[in-house]
Amino acid sequence: MFREMRLKEDNQLSKEEALKMLKEAPYGILALEGDDKYPYAVPINYALEDNKIYFHGAVEGHKVDAAKRNEKVSFCVVTQADIVPEAYNCLYLSAIVFGKIRIITDEAEKRKALEQIIAKYSKGFEEGGQAYMKASWEEVMTFVMDIEHITGKKGTP
Repeated sequence: MFREMRLKEDNQLSKEEALKMLKEAPYGILALEGDDKYPYAVPINYALEDNKIYFHGAVEGHKVDAAKRNEKVSFCVVTQADIVPEAYNCLYLSAIVFGKIRIITDEAEKRKALEQIIAKYSKGFEEGGQAYMKASWEEVMTFVMDIEHITGKKGTP
């Protein structure tokens, strides 16, 4: 169902390396089917847990409409990008995942998603994060992407 990587030997990373990169990257780009079937790619903060990517957003907007329209999405992170001009090359590390997205409607799962995001981005400030979460509960929508396929790739000299 998913394509194999074209460049395998020197460029392919293991699933474990790709998941590690996905766990640690500061942000990623979520790609959805946008309006009039134009691709819509949006940078997001997220958290990875149990082969799921959790993220949040406003309760209405382009991302919400796209997630409702088509559950199939992809997500990409790049954790290194060193340009080597004299070699006409770029040394990079990237991971791409494919999966299905859904809007979280269960309150316990919504809380878990937001707590995962707080733990990743606000370590040491969890108490304030809990207060912020409570204060903004009705203005925040949470999403989960179930990962179906992942690849990792590196640029080589």
